[in-house]
Amino acid sequence: MEKLKMHSPNLTQDNIARIRDLFPGCVTEAKGEDGSVKLAVDFDQLRQELADSIVEGPQERYHLNWPGKREALLTANTPIAKTLRPCRDESVDFDITKNLFIEGDNLDALKLLQETYLGKVKLIYIDPPYNTGRDFIYDDDYSADVEGYQLASGQVNETGGKLVANTEANGRYHSDWLSMIYARLRLARNLLKDDGVIFMSIDDNEVDNLRKVASEVFGDENFVAQVIWQKVFSPKNSARWFSEDHDYVLVYAKNGDSWSPNLLPQTDDMIARYKNPDNDPRGVWQSDNLTARNRYDAGLYSVKCPSGRVIEGPPKGSYWRVSEANFKKLDVDNRIWWGADGDNMPRLKRFLTEVKQGKTPQTLWFYKEVGHTQDAKKTLLKYVQFEETENVLNSVKPVELLQRILQLATSPSSDDIVLDFFSGSATTAHAVIKQNAEDGGNRRFVAVQIAEPLPTPEPAMASIFEMGLKRVRNVAMELRQQSSTSQQDLGFRVLKIESSNMADVYYSPDALDNAKFDLFVDNIKPDRTPEDLLFQVMLDWGVDLALPIDKQSIQDKEVFFVEGNVLAACFDASGSIDEAFVKELAKHQPLRVVFRDAGYKNSAVKINVEQIFKLLSPATEVKCI
Repeated sequence: MEKLKMHSPNLTQDNIARIRDLFPGCVTEAKGEDGSVKLAVDFDQLRQELADSIVEGPQERYHLNWPGKREALLTANTPIAKTLRPCRDESVDFDITKNLFIEGDNLDALKLLQETYLGKVKLIYIDPPYNTGRDFIYDDDYSADVEGYQLASGQVNETGGKLVANTEANGRYHSDWLSMIYARLRLARNLLKDDGVIFMSIDDNEVDNLRKVASEVFGDENFVAQVIWQKVFSPKNSARWFSEDHDYVLVYAKNGDSWSPNLLPQTDDMIARYKNPDNDPRGVWQSDNLTARNRYDAGLYSVKCPSGRVIEGPPKGSYWRVSEANFKKLDVDNRIWWGADGDNMPRLKRFLTEVKQGKTPQTLWFYKEVGHTQDAKKTLLKYVQFEETENVLNSVKPVELLQRILQLATSPSSDDIVLDFFSGSATTAHAVIKQNAEDGGNRRFVAVQIAEPLPTPEPAMASIFEMGLKRVRNVAMELRQQSSTSQQDLGFRVLKIESSNMADVYYSPDALDNAKFDLFVDNIKPDRTPEDLLFQVMLDWGVDLALPIDKQSIQDKEVFFVEGNVLAACFDASGSIDEAFVKELAKHQPLRVVFRDAGYKNSAVKINVEQIFKLLSPATEVKCI
């Protein structure tokens, strides 16, 4: 019987099979022998993608390359033997919710989610550390002292002699940050649906680097926009040079041919611009310019106003947008506005009933529309009470900003999954709940946050992760009070990244001699529960971690059923699983079933399990741990 591997997938092997789709960063531009610029494969980069160790190549240096890039790629592709342990005590509506809070390093989380959420996430939003020297806590062993950086980047030789004049003393910080974000974006891309999209908040410190890295990971052709968000409502008079009034939001599609933004809701101000001064039976309208700057030879002709005045043509340097024949058709249909006196330059009437039912998104987002940092802090303070002022995060984003992103990238009519793997104070989770409440949507969130301690300990919470939980609990409580009959999902499952449930012997039984092997009566760590095992099996099998779980008793043995018959699991270790029990379980016809090695009554039962299922439930996949 096949055993579950119980560790994250080895992405290097997956990459080999999907090289054309997965590695846009391996395609670059190079001059051919004739001097023309052509697309070419970066074989050094491709070799590194397919290697299980660091490949020697051209000297890494901070440009598009940086010291540690190959190590970051290797780290992203290396499987880990970790798991997600459920924590019912910290969860809300554990058995029925589809929302997830994951505590732990997001690099580990992204690896663990590769099987379960591969190609299933509609929207990713991240607000990564801005690398200001104060907010960068993720360390994947890429950091180096100045001497180590200079040696790796070729600035000094092995004896310490300088090879270049500029020591780039600050370069290692960029390199650390680049390695951190590069590994995570590579894994995150795999999770996006083909029509998925990622929005990334960033400031001036790393916006250039983030855009270069994102273009390598997602492909230049999938760059959508670099949005400017006005984050403050008044200038900072204490600024050294300029008052920094904005941050950026970079937007990349998984596949630019498959993704397009939703239109934003029309505002009252937009609708108020439509009038009906001529009592047109088609309703209110707004006039639009009929001239354009782009050359259009058919757009040079004279027109006659209703007043009788002849306009010899459009203003110099411009052209009518339509041909003369189409202009006459529009005029006959009363779609040309000549002004109240019939003597003005013609304009096109656009009726409210005929325009797009929404507003095309723009790249300037003003605080009056999507909030500012002070709004964000006020919202956080409304739902989380702090005893220490310094624990209020300075980088928190307004809920309105995230709602704008949700409106553009998700649909209320589908169960879109929204992932934020730098969750922080859980603004994204808050926004998902709030937007669902406003438009009746069924969006789901997956929020990942490392257990970063608060600057000063608080009695009610010890980490930023706990802060986010408290915030979302209180938001949900408020919504329940506002509508006691609402069926909205206001809960969340808390899962925590920990070492694998399996003892070391599970992964390397050959490393133990027979004498020592006999000492192991079980290959599962003694402190792990059956529900712990269930979630690691769900991860390994790629089963949605938010599916409902039902516990039943069959012949006095505890059996988990996930979403009915998606998965059945019995982790009984008493050695009493016999053929009668297996036959009873097979009647449920699960798609997958898993047993614990220590549960079988004898080796004969273990051998016969697969045969029993082939006879009674042939579609069932049978495995053990």
